[in-house]
Amino acid sequence: MPATETQSRHDGAGSNPTGPEFLVVVNDEEQYSIWNSLRPVPGGWRAEGTRGSKEACLEHIDRVWTDMRPRSVRDTEGGDH
Repeated sequence: MPATETQSRHDGAGSNPTGPEFLVVVNDEEQYSIWNSLRPVPGGWRAEGTRGSKEACLEHIDRVWTDMRPRSVRDTEGGDH
């Protein structure tokens, strides 16, 4: 899973006067995280389309990621979010 705290220390904040821009990323298991927009999205993850401040991205994730179980577990248990 992409690290957000480590990455925030190396986010290139000097290039953006309002702070770094982040992307919301999601993996094949439909797990969400944030990633610095200046860095390539790591393998196994894709940008889902939301970008903005760290706070805005985390708020978006709180709204959309309502079932924390990985997709494979949800499929096995027969439950959908």
